[in-house]
Amino acid sequence: MKREPFQLGNILLPSNVFYAPLAGCSDFPFRKMSAKYRPGLMYCEMVKMDALIRHDAGTYHILDYSPDMHPIGGQLCGSKPQLAGKAARILEDLGFDVIDLNCGCPVDKVTKDGSGSGMLKTPELIGDVIANIVANVKVPVTVKIRAGWDEENIVAAQIVKIAEKAGAKAICIHARTRQQGYKGPANWDHIKACKQEAKTIKVIGNGDVLDGPSAEKMLTYTGCDAVLVARGTLGQPWIVEDILRYFEGLPAQTRTLEDCRQALYQHFLFTKSYQHDQKVCVDMRRVGCWYLKKSAGTRQFRELISKAGNMKVIEDLILNFPLEEIVGSQCEEETPNSDCC
Repeated sequence: MKREPFQLGNILLPSNVFYAPLAGCSDFPFRKMSAKYRPGLMYCEMVKMDALIRHDAGTYHILDYSPDMHPIGGQLCGSKPQLAGKAARILEDLGFDVIDLNCGCPVDKVTKDGSGSGMLKTPELIGDVIANIVANVKVPVTVKIRAGWDEENIVAAQIVKIAEKAGAKAICIHARTRQQGYKGPANWDHIKACKQEAKTIKVIGNGDVLDGPSAEKMLTYTGCDAVLVARGTLGQPWIVEDILRYFEGLPAQTRTLEDCRQALYQHFLFTKSYQHDQKVCVDMRRVGCWYLKKSAGTRQFRELISKAGNMKVIEDLILNFPLEEIVGSQCEEETPNSDCC
């Protein structure tokens, strides 16, 4: 297996290793860190169609990006075909390279109106929404789904055919059901079945890709065309580099705890230059634990940073906290509020 460009509709991406849209995580500073390592494609956090159309300022803030983040995708969430095309045109006008439809988010506040993974209950509606997006933009349109609402209602392979007919260029399969949420192993057999069903549409695998070996195993086992990395990106903005080196048979690049500290500090600086002070303090409570989860002092670090009330305290903590390597992690991993995990 080797690093190769990836053709998605009318655009050529650097590789077939993509970074997921993670609600509450893949914000502007996160993507600034990611851009340093050139994933094949990265996404902003999902935005709601209706909020985009009414020009909600907070929604537009989520869509901030810088030129170094290309290629970049915008992800729409909503179940109304009549809004889909207009919302998609807004994203295209903002300069996004790809537009994705979210049909995977499992949280109740999204599914209660039939959006996110709620759309898995109405597969034909997914086709209608995709068709409206495709008819209104020139950039590639993709869709992200879960395997099904629950184990008794696995619809992924059916939706592959619907999405392909509607004009989507790729479909990402998160190999868990909505009922699973983020628990239990991803069942890659669902991805494999979708790839076998696909004729022209590209299939992107998602679920339990955490390093080079797991990425290669997914591609080999399922036959999928690309992988979408979600939780594996947290505290590892360089994971695409690690995966591609593994594909090429190159040794893994050694990164020490001090390297992780410096990466966290850079993430802090990006956040500081983008967010207001209070938001920086809140964001660093979770971001800090991502990077330093293999330190024996992680639990203490997390307690201290969660109480930090100003940026000077946070900066001093990041730069001066004593680190000691351990095997495993003492940091409880936080699951982002996202369908991509």
